[in-house]
Amino acid sequence: MPTKTLQIPTPDGQADAFAAFPDDGERHPGVLLYMDAFGLRPVLEEMARELAGHGYYVLVPNVLYRNGPAPVVELPEHIGEEARPAVFAQLMPLIGAHTTERALRDADAYLKFLTAQPEVGAGPVAAIGYCMGAALAMRTAAAHPGQVAAVAGFHPGFLVTDAPDSPHRLVSELTAEVHLGLAEGDLSPEALGEFNQALDAAGVGYTTEIYPGTVHGFTMSDTDAFDPAALQRHWDRLLPLLGRTLTNG
Repeated sequence: MPTKTLQIPTPDGQADAFAAFPDDGERHPGVLLYMDAFGLRPVLEEMARELAGHGYYVLVPNVLYRNGPAPVVELPEHIGEEARPAVFAQLMPLIGAHTTERALRDADAYLKFLTAQPEVGAGPVAAIGYCMGAALAMRTAAAHPGQVAAVAGFHPGFLVTDAPDSPHRLVSELTAEVHLGLAEGDLSPEALGEFNQALDAAGVGYTTEIYPGTVHGFTMSDTDAFDPAALQRHWDRLLPLLGRTLTNG
């Protein structure tokens, strides 16, 4: 499986990124994969390779590139409960500084770069994300409705907030098919209801599903939250979604 470390030009500099894609000389649909709060690291590279093995060109940018190349903060090999407070103390100010304006500028740059790659076909792309990446994927899909045909978020964060530009308020712009795979505590029943209502009103195809017995972060094998059965369930939902929505054009 070929992989590359890349530099994506953005209005604010260069975002370092990881890409994985099939080794067959063909062009494949593009997938923009947004990282969780812990960032671009081996577990996400492994997920990108897995997805590429199913016939996709997967681009994983370091969203926090303004603060340096990945890893932006030093991470233990396994992010256990005892390590989380210190890691989050470093990360949260950086994540807080990643404004909607920055996210949208970056999304433009990421999509432009992804679709220009010689291994990527001419059809629509998908935006997927984990934790905070789910909100970034949703913003990307809402800002580029003609280009993003599928959006998926797993153990999402920051999807339903009081902010006027909360992702759930942007859903009316979507044309993509949506899947959200939630841990049991990710959204309150009221917030999930509000999100589902917005999706209903947008008239898009969607599924929102609480993965039973899970905690936030369940896809990430380098954390205590990891749940192998839930990771498999995530692939069982994600791969058919991409198969239905993405073509090479």
